[in-house]
Amino acid sequence: MHSAWVCRACRRTSGEVTWQSVRHFSHQVTLKQAVSSPARDVALRRTRNIGIIAHIDAGKTTTTERMLYYSGFTRRLGNVDEGDTITDFLPAERARGITIQSAAITFHWPPSSDSNVITSLLSDKASHTVNLIDTPGHADFTFEVIRSLRILDGAICILDGVAGVEAQTEKVWTQASNYRIPRIIYVNKLDRDGAAFNRTVHEIASRLHTWPVLCHVPWWKDGVFMGVGDAVNFRALSWESGGDGRTFQVFDIQQLDQKDPNFATELRAARTALIEALTEYDETIVEEFLESDEDWEGFPADKINACMRRLLVSDEAQQITPVYAGASFRNIGVQPLLDAINVLFPSPLETHDPKISLDNQQSTLGALVTGKNQTIQSASKKGPQLALVSKNLEACALAFKVVNDPKRGVLVYVRVYSGAIARNALLYNTNLSLAERAPRLLRMYASEAQEVQSIDEGQIGVIAGLKHARTGDTLLVYHGTSAKHAPPSPINTLQLQPIVVPPPLFYTAVEPNSLSEEKHLNETIALLLREDPSLQVTVDAESGQTHLAGMGELHLEIARDRLIQDFKVKARMGKIEIGYREAIQAVSPDVTQTFSRDVAGKQSEASCTTSVAPLEEGALATLTAPEASEDEQVSHIPLPDNNLLTITHTGLSSATGRPISTTPAAITPDNPDTTTTPLPFPFSTLLTALTHGCSAALARGPTHLFPLHSTHITIPFSAATHLTPSSTPAALTTATRQAVRAALDASAAQHTPAMMEPVMLATVAVDEASLGAVVHDLSSARGGAVVSLDADSAADVASQQAVQARRLSPQQLGRVYAPRDPFQSGDGGGGAQEQRVSVQRQIRARVPLKEMVGYLKHLRSLTGGRGTFVMSVDRFERMSAQRMKAALAELRGDVV
Repeated sequence: MHSAWVCRACRRTSGEVTWQSVRHFSHQVTLKQAVSSPARDVALRRTRNIGIIAHIDAGKTTTTERMLYYSGFTRRLGNVDEGDTITDFLPAERARGITIQSAAITFHWPPSSDSNVITSLLSDKASHTVNLIDTPGHADFTFEVIRSLRILDGAICILDGVAGVEAQTEKVWTQASNYRIPRIIYVNKLDRDGAAFNRTVHEIASRLHTWPVLCHVPWWKDGVFMGVGDAVNFRALSWESGGDGRTFQVFDIQQLDQKDPNFATELRAARTALIEALTEYDETIVEEFLESDEDWEGFPADKINACMRRLLVSDEAQQITPVYAGASFRNIGVQPLLDAINVLFPSPLETHDPKISLDNQQSTLGALVTGKNQTIQSASKKGPQLALVSKNLEACALAFKVVNDPKRGVLVYVRVYSGAIARNALLYNTNLSLAERAPRLLRMYASEAQEVQSIDEGQIGVIAGLKHARTGDTLLVYHGTSAKHAPPSPINTLQLQPIVVPPPLFYTAVEPNSLSEEKHLNETIALLLREDPSLQVTVDAESGQTHLAGMGELHLEIARDRLIQDFKVKARMGKIEIGYREAIQAVSPDVTQTFSRDVAGKQSEASCTTSVAPLEEGALATLTAPEASEDEQVSHIPLPDNNLLTITHTGLSSATGRPISTTPAAITPDNPDTTTTPLPFPFSTLLTALTHGCSAALARGPTHLFPLHSTHITIPFSAATHLTPSSTPAALTTATRQAVRAALDASAAQHTPAMMEPVMLATVAVDEASLGAVVHDLSSARGGAVVSLDADSAADVASQQAVQARRLSPQQLGRVYAPRDPFQSGDGGGGAQEQRVSVQRQIRARVPLKEMVGYLKHLRSLTGGRGTFVMSVDRFERMSAQRMKAALAELRGDVV
């Protein structure tokens, strides 16, 4: 008799040994061996998960195409201008020539195939697996960069050699610093006119707050960029002009003395500066350098690389940044950059232990898996059994991206941090507390895919067919989990560090062309939100408009194109309707209205007397305060939009609704109660009817038909006068609405109501140089009022202190080495004007919402692309006569 077993790869149970069961069993054993075998450790050590980050048009996609070409992945050089690149495969990307969504691709370096062509100069020719993510450079798609950085082990920051450090460069650099990702810099486009390597290096020090150590210096000959000087290996590399870059010449220092003595002198200076910079941050290289008798030229390159790697992988904040040079479009300098990926970046085994949250306690995934989770074991009652349940944790992964592929359906990109995910494995989503199976596993090559049997630890892969997983969800494979049985506590609460979604900056309205398209539109927007959490959707309760918010105008334009072209939704984008308000400016006389009508054959009658008056600022809080409610014959009811309803019900208690003067002892046949009349319905129903009537009347103003704001309604209620035995709540509501409407018309006849507009509380972050221009624009051109400069919150102070700690001192900036540029004049271009440090400032201002629509583009123009802002609704304020006239003209469709 054979015992039954379950194959974890396909979840099939067998009770007898057959060829099929043996195949499943061998598959299970293979997976177990793959997780624990030495071959798996070797594969992990030769794996690199990296990304390319930069400002738009710095050459990220072009550099990626050259990497794919030299690694043998492609057989031709893709060109962004011709729209035939591998990673920019979306029609919108090829039409605009920019990267819109991050693309993942896997290649090997050095190429595993034998070739007589020189490709890599590494002494270790072992091929490494490189999982590369090409990220967007436009500020509107910053969330694509954030969620890619979250799962990367290293990043190449590309700089335009002409433009230097640009706005988005600073942002992505800061984001990478927050995730403690090792970075190197590649200065690109040094073949272009106006390229300034010297200035760019000094901007790296002053704006990115890191010490640039030059591994490469550019080699110009008669003003033409022809190659680089390798300060690490102490040699020069030269590429033939006009070639595909596969072959290049290598010159040692003696050969370089003969070919270009001036550049040989510069290369010696670069190597000296490189070793000097490293000795300031690493004690090990100091000892090794002294043991080599301070031989600047003969010091081994392997020890220099090992030192830079130690500093990059260190647990401390990155203090030095290796800098490489090249011109990707001219096929210069890419192969040494590929070598640097293998040599400098860490493998998944050497990265920081991922942070986790478990049972509301903070820890690391490594501590949980190895059973060394002392913090949680001591804080949790379930600590003693935590080591037992953690042994059944087979895999832990983070979903960092969701894509709706037209051919393959929903694709969920994951990074596996522990164990391995096998095909058909049951995944438990700790964020949503549900389980779903992984039917297909893929390895993506940009738009192409290859099916795989498992996604191992340290790898980036794709799961096809998940219906619920979202960006930032933690996925577990736990032994014993089923669709109805979740992992035991506290494993079911395990969550990896989440991906922070930035707040939206740009708003627009999206409306279906017809009511029949509304359902399709809502379903499609839900798909977009699952793909891109940086999009946000709200429905304006007043206008009924659906507001779509994103990171910028281009971001929303791409979302619109996807709605209309990809999902075939019949909808249109439009401007947001500003919800204006009216405010009366005169006190009305008392107005009485009576409603009398037959309803369903029964007479229904009620009356109401009311008056309206402007409500002064702060009066609502004063009148509705608990200490202001001493008079039990007066009820103050706050209404939306800072409106107030005051009901004086003489003789009736606001608590019980019973007559105050009527007591059982006072009422006798000889002394009947003549001061009050019994109510035909409960007192609470009376207050509700009066409130509903007032709210209905306040919904439309007397002049401009906008809802009323800051209006005080007073109703002197008398049961004997206003109610009859045939009165109903509906009749009283109608009478109240008519009375309030008549009172509003009487007030408007005396003085035209004012218009009020929503005012936003905006927090604008700019650099010191742009502060004056932005403040002037907010206060003058946009009619805003600056509340304060520089926020005082603890988070802001801590952030500023962190930046100050990383910032290089003026003395350090003066010691940064960079070679002179070919057409440079003066003292070297690295003077004080280039070393000026930009201090970040925050402006808090109240600005009308109308002026903030489309503000992002204007702010970027004022700040050179470095400004950002967030805003929230603050209050309504009265409009000036000029603004009121302009708003009414726009509403009528007149040209202002």
